[in-house]
Amino acid sequence: MKQTFTAVSRKLPEGLQVESSARTFKVIMDEPTDLGGTDKAMNPVEAILCALGSCQTIVAFAFAESQGIQLDEFHVELEGDLDPDGFLGLAEGVRNGFQEIRYSMHFKSAASQAELEQFAHFIETRCPVGDCLTNGVPMKLAKVVVE
Repeated sequence: MKQTFTAVSRKLPEGLQVESSARTFKVIMDEPTDLGGTDKAMNPVEAILCALGSCQTIVAFAFAESQGIQLDEFHVELEGDLDPDGFLGLAEGVRNGFQEIRYSMHFKSAASQAELEQFAHFIETRCPVGDCLTNGVPMKLAKVVVE
């Protein structure tokens, strides 16, 4: 059964800060000063990296036991390449978003290297955020509301 998730994002008074909320939770995002922000919070593309790493970590711990993996510790290190000239409109043909995201999964487990490599592949195939990034998601402007 399909479940719909919702969020609301609003500009805050200072710089390029934005407050986003989902359910009863809030997060502030900003941009570094060299991109016009106040550098008081991570920016949205850093949040994408955090969302991917968080999702992979949740999948790892949610499924370790059912996959026969004793998982003591797990973390993900991520990095992504983005050329700001794309979204700033300074260069033709430069993608607005990430050109590539790389990550390393770190396991503390008694499982073998081969078992953990297989489990890493399982994590990749089950992670919803990874699926969104790998396969894209149709996006459509539902409406424009003038208030």
